[in-house]
Amino acid sequence: MEKGVEKGWDNIIRSRNGWLDINPGEIWKYRDLIGLFVWRDFVYFYKQTILGPLWYLIQPLLTTLVFTVIFGNVAHLPTDGLPPFLFYLSGTIVWKYFADCLNSTSNTFVNNAHLFGKVYFPRLAVPVSVVISNLIGFGIQFLMFLAFLLFYRLQGAAIQPQVAILLLPLLIVQIAALGLGFGIIVSSLTTKYRDLAQLVTFGVQLWMFLTPVVYPSSSVPDKWRWALALNPMTPVIEAFRYAFLGTGSINLLSWMVSLAASLCILFGAILLFNRVEKTFMDTV
Repeated sequence: MEKGVEKGWDNIIRSRNGWLDINPGEIWKYRDLIGLFVWRDFVYFYKQTILGPLWYLIQPLLTTLVFTVIFGNVAHLPTDGLPPFLFYLSGTIVWKYFADCLNSTSNTFVNNAHLFGKVYFPRLAVPVSVVISNLIGFGIQFLMFLAFLLFYRLQGAAIQPQVAILLLPLLIVQIAALGLGFGIIVSSLTTKYRDLAQLVTFGVQLWMFLTPVVYPSSSVPDKWRWALALNPMTPVIEAFRYAFLGTGSINLLSWMVSLAASLCILFGAILLFNRVEKTFMDTV
C-alpha cells in the first residue's frame, strides 16, 4: 500500500514516467476548471471591444465577401452551381473552426507558463478548453450559415440538403481532434523552438489553399488529386458541403481514412504533450 493512501490522502500527485502514463479521467475530474477556462477565453475575446460577440459573425462574413469578390467575380472559380456566397461561407466556417483550434492550442505552454509554474492541474485542460470555447464560436457561425441557407433556399437556389447531415457531430469531433492534435504538437515543440510559433499562422493560411475551401474538388486536375487526398481536411469540407448543400459527394473510404488519421494524430500529440510537460518549465 502506498504511503499516501496509508495516511488517508484523497489525491496523490506523481510525476509521469512513461509515454503511456495518461489518465483521461483526470480531465473529467477537473471539468469545473475547464469550464472556467472556457469562460475566460470567451470573455477575453470580446473584452474592451465595441461590437463584442458580433465579431464571431463579422469575421467569417468579411472573409466570405472577400472570397466572393476575388475568387467568384474576378477569378471566376466554379462553385458547383451553388451561389458563390453560400459556397464560400460553408468552407469558411468549417476551416475557421479548425484554424482557430490549431492556432490557439499551438501556444499552450508559452501563454500559460505563469499558471503551470504555480499550481497543479492536468495540463491538457487548457487545450481542451480552447477547443470547447472555439466550438461556441463555431455554433454561432453555424446558425448564421443556416440562416443564409434558408434564405437562398427560399430564393429558389439549387440546394438539396442530404441525410448525411446526421454526420455533423462526427465531422465536428474530427475537426476538433485534428486541430487539437496539430496544435498540441506545435505547442510541445515551441518550448524549445520558438520559431515554430511564427510559422504556424502562415502555414495554416497556405494549408487553406491546399484545401477545397475556395474551390470544389471537382475543379482540381486529375494529376493533382493525390495532393487533396493527402489532406485530412478535404473529406471534412466536402462532406459538410454535400450534407447541407447537396453538391459533390462523400467518398466514405477517404473520409474514414481521414477520420482515422485525425484520431491517430491526436493520440500521438497527447503522448508527445505528456512527455514534454514534465520538463517544459526548464526550457520555456
